[in-house]
Amino acid sequence: MATINFTPKDILQKEFRQKMRGYDPADVDSFLDNVIKDYESFTKESQHLQDENERLRAKVDELTKQLSVGGQTVAQPSQPATNVTNMDILKRLSNLERHVFGSQLDSGAGSSHRL
Repeated sequence: MATINFTPKDILQKEFRQKMRGYDPADVDSFLDNVIKDYESFTKESQHLQDENERLRAKVDELTKQLSVGGQTVAQPSQPATNVTNMDILKRLSNLERHVFGSQLDSGAGSSHRL
């Protein structure tokens, strides 16, 4: 992380020497006030992101530990469960076809069907 040279307080308390043909002190003060506001916002956002990053790293560490200690604590479907699910879907589809088209199929194999 880059080093930070000034805090908002440092910027606020900075005193500049006045010269005969220098900048307007009111303009400089107004500009520095805006710089301080932005600096404070960036500091807060940076702290928020660091806190969230730390929280997420801790969560990753916790989940990794759970996986390594307890085998596979997180439920993961196995291949047989997927086949059972596919088989159930096929059975349901077959039953639905029988229900919807059953009367047409039972009325005769040689007759024409109108949709």
